[in-house]
Parts: sequence; C-alpha cells; structure tokens
Amino acid sequence: MTRQSISFTKPNDDWLKEQVASKEYSSKSELINDLIRQARKQQLEIDWIRAKIERAEKSGFTNDSKAEILKQAKAKSGEKL
Repeated sequence: MTRQSISFTKPNDDWLKEQVASKEYSSKSELINDLIRQARKQQLEIDWIRAKIERAEKSGFTNDSKAEILKQAKAKSGEKL
C-alpha cells in the first residue's frame, strides 16, 4: 500500500475522528479508502448513464423512458427501487 500525507480542515478532521471513535471504522485510512471506493463506483455509474444518453442522442431517439433509464441505472448499482 502507498503511504500518503494529507491535510484536513478542522471540521473534516473532527468528522473523521468521530467516525473512528464510533467504531464504524478502525482508522482514518480505512474510512478514506472506503470513501474513495464509493466515489469510484459512483463515477462508473455516472459514466454508464452518460454513455447510454450519448448513444440515445446519436440514434436520434430512445424507446426507454426516463424512469426506465433510472431503473436500469439503479439495478446496475444494486440499489432497490
């Protein structure tokens, strides 16, 4: 694992300490890595939706409604409707 040195604002550092103190995470590093994983997953979902929209725009139309596209996006991310 790569070791990094980063600085936090006081409110962010306090929040990180609270999360560790509540035993939700064992360390700030674990919490930061989890937040990064979540952000990366979210970016993949955004990229998937963006690609679907671009394909639809290039074809001139899509038969999928907004609700159907949202349902597909949520199913892809494992969320329940």
